[in-house]
Amino acid sequence: MRALIQRVSHASVEVEGTTIGAIGQGLLILICAMQGDTEAQADKLAAKISKLRIFKDEDGRMNRSLVDIGGAALIVSQFTLAADTRRGNRPGFSYAAAPADGERLYEYFTKAVGDLGIPTANGQFGADMAVSLLNDGPVTIWLDTEE
Repeated sequence: MRALIQRVSHASVEVEGTTIGAIGQGLLILICAMQGDTEAQADKLAAKISKLRIFKDEDGRMNRSLVDIGGAALIVSQFTLAADTRRGNRPGFSYAAAPADGERLYEYFTKAVGDLGIPTANGQFGADMAVSLLNDGPVTIWLDTEE
């Protein structure tokens, strides 16, 4: 699985002009299931993200995790993280999981994050979404369970 995480002061996602998910301080997690991904990889990624020490401590150093600060996660499916740009100018997305598998793993990942005690909000799988955020730092990190 691939994830792009952004430390945020707040974030929200809209579908057709209606806010369907919003958080305060925490992480915006853009997530993509790749072909062959499993629930084990979703569990591994959820655990890793929950423990990343990327929030400031009392000394201003990145030394606290999402769990430590009591932050939330806005989890948005984004198959374009599977983009293959090696040839030509049009990205290919053949490495992304099939839609049914992608949706199943997206929902599983969201539950796995929630099971770690992190409040979650979601986008809508397969929808055209408008995501708004205030990136804190900025801090943006790419994670891939295959690397």
